Amino acid sequence: MRAYNERLVLSLIRQSGPMSKAEIARVTGLSAQTVSVIMRALEQDGFLTKGEPVRGKVGQPSVPMGLRSEGAFFLGLKIGRRGSELLLTDFLGDVKFQRRETHRVPAPDDVVAFASEAIREALDGLPDEQHSRVAGLGVALPFRLWDWADATEKDSIRLDAWRTCDLAAEIGKSWDFPVYICNDASAACGAELVFGDQNKPRDFLYFYIGYFVGGGLVLDNALYTGRTGNAAALGSVLVTARDGDGCQLVEVASLVTLEQALVKAGEDASSLWNRSGDWQVPQGVLDEWLDQAASGLAQAIASSTCLIDFETVLIDGSMPPSVRAALVARTAKALRDLIVPGISFPDVTEGVIGYDAKTLGAASLPLSDRFLVDRDAFLKG
Repeated sequence: MRAYNERLVLSLIRQSGPMSKAEIARVTGLSAQTVSVIMRALEQDGFLTKGEPVRGKVGQPSVPMGLRSEGAFFLGLKIGRRGSELLLTDFLGDVKFQRRETHRVPAPDDVVAFASEAIREALDGLPDEQHSRVAGLGVALPFRLWDWADATEKDSIRLDAWRTCDLAAEIGKSWDFPVYICNDASAACGAELVFGDQNKPRDFLYFYIGYFVGGGLVLDNALYTGRTGNAAALGSVLVTARDGDGCQLVEVASLVTLEQALVKAGEDASSLWNRSGDWQVPQGVLDEWLDQAASGLAQAIASSTCLIDFETVLIDGSMPPSVRAALVARTAKALRDLIVPGISFPDVTEGVIGYDAKTLGAASLPLSDRFLVDRDAFLKG
């Protein structure tokens, strides 16, 4: 699957849906004979499947070829502040297995044990002949976990163990597929890139609102993670809070901030961490958090736009769609209210993945590495 033209065809079909050989030849600039050879090989290898013939045109009916869902499988592991999660997705991105485990703080040994047990359970759900089609495990985790400032002394000891942990090596000892590591917010951005709307601009900035807010960066239709893998660490951007004090974005646009506000108001904050899609949050508390988060996000967007002239900013998060929509609307308004001479601000829109963005983003790492090229490649021929 390292052959460039094969990856080119798979990338195009993933973006556009089932296509005939003639359509692929026209879009890619490859010869009809080359495309025919590639499609035949991919079908024989179990990556493509024939659709229903399309009739009604002159000549032989065209036969669209689409991705075969069982052609490959990908594992994604997310390590979060409150829990870990592992899923198995097929070639189409449909989740076939998912398991979660809560924790107070993540410790390396516990995460490795959870991952190994969950991977074994996921594989047990596949027929034996499909085990070899598991292309790899992607891991999404916050970098520098030991910097979490609110940890107790006991928790700090557990977190400090991450300084010397080679998680990929530890998990990889038990399995014969590759393990990939990525910052969790960048991974969520990768999920938007691979599984989200395929008509996005080639450059965009991405915010993910979880326990902490984080970010991702796409340049030339490719996820950019930078020298240390921590590019677009947007939670660290300096902003001005609504009371006039300086702070980091993470302090005003994270769900932990909303949790703290609920606790201070004597309210139950547990609904923030379930996936039912229904938050039990008093409107006054929610409005206050939305306004301060939107203000911080708008400032971070303005600062980022001064460096890279983005056309679009996407905002997603572990929240009900209605809350996400309200946050995007208020952020767009707060951005319009800013005055930065010489700068044209980008559009602010919603991401589409939601709760599973980080875990699906982790699973997209082996998918992208093994089977895809960047989204511009098919335009180059």
